[in-house]
Amino acid sequence: MPPPLLVLQDVHLSFGGPPLLDGAELSVGEGERLALVGRNGSGKSTLLRIAAGLIEPDRGTRAVAQGTTIRYLPQEPDLSGFATTLAFAEAGMPAAGDHHRARLLLDALGLTGAEDPARLSGGEARRAALARVLAAAPDVLLLDEPTNHLDLPAIEWLEAELGSMRSAVVVISHDRRFLQTQSRATVWLDRGITRRLEQGFGAFEEWRDRTLEEEERDRHKLERKIAAELDWVRYGVTARRKRNQGRIRALQALRTERREQRRAVGDVRMTLTEGEQSGRLVIEATGIAKAFGDRVIVRDVSLKVRRGDRLGIIGPNGAGKTTLLSLLTGGTPPDAGTVRLGANLQMVTLDQRRESLDPATTLKDALTGGRGDTVFAGGQPRHFAGYMRDFLFAPEQARTPVGALSGGERGRLMLARALAVPSNLLVLDEPTNDLDLETLDLLQEMLADYPGTVLLVSHDRDFLDRVATSVLAAEGGGRWSEYPGGYSDMVAQRGVGVVVLPVARAARPKAEIAVDPGARKRRLAFADRRALETLPARIGALEAAIAGRQALLADAGLYARDRAAFDAAMSGLAADQAALAAAEEDWLRLEMLREELEG
Repeated sequence: MPPPLLVLQDVHLSFGGPPLLDGAELSVGEGERLALVGRNGSGKSTLLRIAAGLIEPDRGTRAVAQGTTIRYLPQEPDLSGFATTLAFAEAGMPAAGDHHRARLLLDALGLTGAEDPARLSGGEARRAALARVLAAAPDVLLLDEPTNHLDLPAIEWLEAELGSMRSAVVVISHDRRFLQTQSRATVWLDRGITRRLEQGFGAFEEWRDRTLEEEERDRHKLERKIAAELDWVRYGVTARRKRNQGRIRALQALRTERREQRRAVGDVRMTLTEGEQSGRLVIEATGIAKAFGDRVIVRDVSLKVRRGDRLGIIGPNGAGKTTLLSLLTGGTPPDAGTVRLGANLQMVTLDQRRESLDPATTLKDALTGGRGDTVFAGGQPRHFAGYMRDFLFAPEQARTPVGALSGGERGRLMLARALAVPSNLLVLDEPTNDLDLETLDLLQEMLADYPGTVLLVSHDRDFLDRVATSVLAAEGGGRWSEYPGGYSDMVAQRGVGVVVLPVARAARPKAEIAVDPGARKRRLAFADRRALETLPARIGALEAAIAGRQALLADAGLYARDRAAFDAAMSGLAADQAALAAAEEDWLRLEMLREELEG
């Protein structure tokens, strides 16, 4: 077995308080795919920066195999000092690298290379940074939340691109589906130490829960042993004048062990403050339309949202999801058509940019509105300190300015504020940004039990599958179609996921045009070439999955014995067959195009 490319051993780091890293370790072998998981604030990003060589730990070693190249994608890329996105992407290339690859990656990610970095949105900056780290084709890729601010087509493109690379990958992400597709081993950072599971993220949560249960049993045994030793000290030597000092020292050692144990961080506790019941009809849109100049965002959309619906709105960046959300909730008037809101609506909105948070406001004032020490949650008065603890904030953070909080902490604060307001209509625009997996779990459970109505914009496929009762998908040209079920159900019905919509782009800089335009027309686009390479494997996998489901359904007694398994196999078979038909059609179309262009 070849030696690992990158090793961290016995890493310790503290920022003045309890240790953030307390003996953490990481080993990355050639071609490995690792998911690095843990609670917000557990030190995942810090460990990744140590692995990248950007931070020196207080103690521990970092070893990199000779000749190994490493590239790191931070959560917040810094493009300052570069004139264009192309200059930024090319700056990450090795001296002998293929600079044309940087241009191709920018193009595949929807950038021209001519953009001014100072004017980029968060999503555009993330795309440029992805092009930079991928273009170098390094031996080790360290990716910190690579899907943040990316739309669904970009996320699925990134999955395919990483799947075609030979690089070892260590990834931090809150996107469950992305972690499942990209990991073959999982490293869990918890209370300063790391544990490794030689399986992908799909097996992690069950393993984590089992590990925590074993810890709790061990802790309970220790408590009982301490109680027994205390009983002996108090009552077991009353007839003696000299106590057994060795046993007393053992008791002191047990107490020290208990005191030094670091318990797992508690779970977030969410209580939703329900408002009065709304009318049966919550929103009725009839023939609504909206355009900005020549760009049509919504064209002749009619829709009814009833009490208890959980409507997911999905589409690529630029499709107009947030505009459509504003139209449906009365925030923006349509150019044509009507929107009628139901009776007795109490709406609460969670915006994706956390814009309603004043960075100078303290955490306490953000929760209480600057009015005393009381928060009303679930219809009951709560002391702000207790409510803070429900969302994993420490008491000493009460006076912390909002601007000093991490992205995950700001996300939890926004949830805490939103959930304390009585509502029967929740409007959530990218609520999963910066939330850890455990908080996402609880948010999903809370939404499942919420008796009101939910409008949801999200790029998180797993979250949509767990929460949405139907999805409204952008079809292009301002057209939107509703599909019952979650994201996977939409793909099964539609035969394809979210696709990139054609948009006008700025002209490329003249310096980039290094080949004859006629020759460029005779070549497939980078994304099409990538699809041609990966589609045969996908077709084979789908054929194998279909054969497996058909074999399962061939069991005549399955329906009577396990109705749930039968239903799952039937729905899965339909979804796989639709996906296979779409994949075969895509491959045939691209193969014919390739033959035409090359012949």
